[in-house]
Amino acid sequence: MTPSHVLVPLDGSPLADEALAHALETFDCRITVLNVVTPLDASMSEGGVLEPDERRREDARERTQSLVESARGAAAEGDRTVETVVETGDPAETILAAAEDMDVDQIVMGGHGGDRSDIGRRLLGTVATTVVGEAPVTVTVVR
Repeated sequence: MTPSHVLVPLDGSPLADEALAHALETFDCRITVLNVVTPLDASMSEGGVLEPDERRREDARERTQSLVESARGAAAEGDRTVETVVETGDPAETILAAAEDMDVDQIVMGGHGGDRSDIGRRLLGTVATTVVGEAPVTVTVVR
């Protein structure tokens, strides 16, 4: 079945950018780009190590704005448009909730692989693993 609404979570990684490119090339339907901002006081964010301050919050806002503008630019290059949504929370939980709330048919996201001893890749890969395991819709992982 051809989807009518695709959700593409973007986190600024090259694989997430490839996921957006894949979705734009593959699906001729509504595409929503989701950027999830992890709260600065969450244990997995820098706020778990450093006290949140206005400069860190501003950096997070600027990074989010850059991701959203980049997604819109990528879509415009192919004469397409994307809807953009920014949410705050746990990435996997927020992606799963958005999939249900927005009534999407498919999720297309980047996956992180590589050396299993690389702790950064293992932690980042847990988001894709959780979404694949719990999503109520088809998930395409771009690698």
